[in-house]
Amino acid sequence: MPYMIDGHNLIPKVRGLSLQNLDDELELVKRLQIFCRVRRQTVEVYFDKAAAGRSGTKSFGLVKAHFVPEKSNADSAIRQALKRLERKARNWQVVSSDRQVQAEAHSAHAGVISAEAFAVQLEEALIQAVKSPSAEQGLSPEEVDAWLELFNRDRGENTRL
Repeated sequence: MPYMIDGHNLIPKVRGLSLQNLDDELELVKRLQIFCRVRRQTVEVYFDKAAAGRSGTKSFGLVKAHFVPEKSNADSAIRQALKRLERKARNWQVVSSDRQVQAEAHSAHAGVISAEAFAVQLEEALIQAVKSPSAEQGLSPEEVDAWLELFNRDRGENTRL
């Protein structure tokens, strides 16, 4: 079942991420890519307040990121996406702790997961990715860079090998 995520609602719930970081959105996308690979899922994540000229949709493998222009917000974009899906919305899980977004998802018959609960699932998937047999086969250079960046940032370091 694919996920539709309110990105800025999820970021503060994920360990090591903060809305204060300039690259918080990209960091969440990297973690969601690993989640998708481990769980064999697809994700659409919506971010509010895209800078001028930076709004739009970008694909990152199984993660599709929607950067919503300042004149709108992620809540409205999620609502519109659910309306476009019509009856197919029931096949989606909406991730948000915002009560209005949850109510809209329920009315569209989509599943609802709180940001806190999904953050736990995300962390479990990241741990599983590290422990999986495919990790013994080796990670791609991009995955190694993503993990190094993640662990260095969590320790407050900015060094690279």
